[in-house]
Amino acid sequence: MRVTIAGAGAVGRSIAQELLENGHEVLLIDSDPKAIKIDSVPRAEWLLADACEISSLDEAGLNNCHVMIASTGDDKVNLVVSLLAKTEYGVPRVVARINHPKNEWLFNESWGVDVAVSTPRLLSALVEEAVSVGDLVRLMTFRQGQANLVELTLPEDAPVVGQRAGSVPWPQDAALVAILREGRVLVPSDDDPLEAGDELLFVASQEVEQELAHLLAPHSRPSEPRGSAT
Repeated sequence: MRVTIAGAGAVGRSIAQELLENGHEVLLIDSDPKAIKIDSVPRAEWLLADACEISSLDEAGLNNCHVMIASTGDDKVNLVVSLLAKTEYGVPRVVARINHPKNEWLFNESWGVDVAVSTPRLLSALVEEAVSVGDLVRLMTFRQGQANLVELTLPEDAPVVGQRAGSVPWPQDAALVAILREGRVLVPSDDDPLEAGDELLFVASQEVEQELAHLLAPHSRPSEPRGSAT
């Protein structure tokens, strides 16, 4: 897979390194000569250019790109890059970094963004996930809010403890995708019993989060979205 990353700062370089290690092709673009640190990610391609300019994206061969990642420290730049990537080049997957929570409402499909990643929201969600038992925590939002990745650690008095996963009447738009138990990741089957302390990961629509929370732990209230970690 070919991935283009706009923004060759610490974040962009770290993403590039991870993608390269996973066997992908990566091009890093930045308009600041000081950011072009080829030795830091020698296997990546590098381009000194303004990713907000059509001529630069032409030079980058964005029409052959599978994923565009807008990872600069400027939300305005990330929005423009995302819009150009989607509308001018039809990049299948556009991921954008949100630097300031007040701008989260802009990062949606109207600006060409498929997945928006808000660092402040993500850190907040991870803290909640680490300390919450019996509370539904939203970790990530997919496709502009159509579905969320949510987590709940089962308390000892949860109604579903001892039941098999296949016997629980899950809400229609919620899917149990993983059980984290004693350091292991379990792909749930219908026969797997649910145990106190299990971390359950679901992909669910926002509309059924309250129903899911009540099913698993009646006292639980899902975190308010406020842009969510995405």
